[in-house]
Amino acid sequence: PPSQSSQSLTRQGGTRKGLKEEGGLGDAHAGHHEEEMAKKTWDDMLQEVKLFLWNPETRKCMGRSAQSWGLILLFYLLLYIFLAGMFAFCMYGLMLTLNPYTPTYRDRVAPPGVVIRPYVDHGFHIAFNLAEPSSWEPYVTSMEHFLTAYDDHVQEEKNVQCTPGQYFFQDDKEGDKRQACQFKRSLLQNCSGTEDPTFGYAMGQPCILLKMNRIIGYRSGYGTPVKVDCKVQKGDESDIQSLAYYPESATFDLMYYPYYGKHTHINYTSPLVAVQFTEVRMNHTIPIQCSLNGEGIINDYSNDRFLGRIIFTLYIGM
Repeated sequence: PPSQSSQSLTRQGGTRKGLKEEGGLGDAHAGHHEEEMAKKTWDDMLQEVKLFLWNPETRKCMGRSAQSWGLILLFYLLLYIFLAGMFAFCMYGLMLTLNPYTPTYRDRVAPPGVVIRPYVDHGFHIAFNLAEPSSWEPYVTSMEHFLTAYDDHVQEEKNVQCTPGQYFFQDDKEGDKRQACQFKRSLLQNCSGTEDPTFGYAMGQPCILLKMNRIIGYRSGYGTPVKVDCKVQKGDESDIQSLAYYPESATFDLMYYPYYGKHTHINYTSPLVAVQFTEVRMNHTIPIQCSLNGEGIINDYSNDRFLGRIIFTLYIGM
């Protein structure tokens, strides 16, 4: 009926009007709030911050009472004490499973790497001039410092004489100290530094020292001594016309193996092979490779220049 339609339209009109009025009131309230914020000064905002940090009326700090803060601090204190205790317990349990003398897991591969001395700031580039002693003196100092532990009287005092050509097995208890075989620097003859304190550098006949990395339980060469061989890596092989090895066999004797670890093999000194370049091409950089040769030795792995070999350069100026 017409009367009902008119009433419905009246109600809808009233609803729209009410919404408009509410919207108008909301806009007015927002505008009033913005005006109040604009009227606030920095001092007012600073006072509000101070009041938030400490309200003297409610005696609350950052909105919390002393009891509330105390409970929170107590909770976190107990939480971190528990976490620290659990971590310490786990570490203690782990340490009980570890062997102090032999590592459970080893990141070193079985074939040993090679270490060279002297080693100075130039790294694997040995370069010096005969006419300038200051250019070769650092190499001499490095050699002398390295060979201090190999002095004959030190070896005689701390280590024992062993039978060459066979492994020196010591079937003691795991924690017992092992004896080490003597390796006297006098075995290096011309490269020992005793007769020539410059190790040949002053004469243009430099010496280098080679040793294998220590690997616990490793038996060098599986019964056959590992031998060292040095040659020109790339280029003219005649760049090295002659060289000498000390000991003359150019091998690491079996009596220095196996190695039992630093905790039990305290005075162990690794065997050395010295190489003296007695006649080489002067005023020319020579790339040299010294390789280990023997059973179980890998010396041709292209991604590792130290596995079973060492590569360096030699330059002697005049």
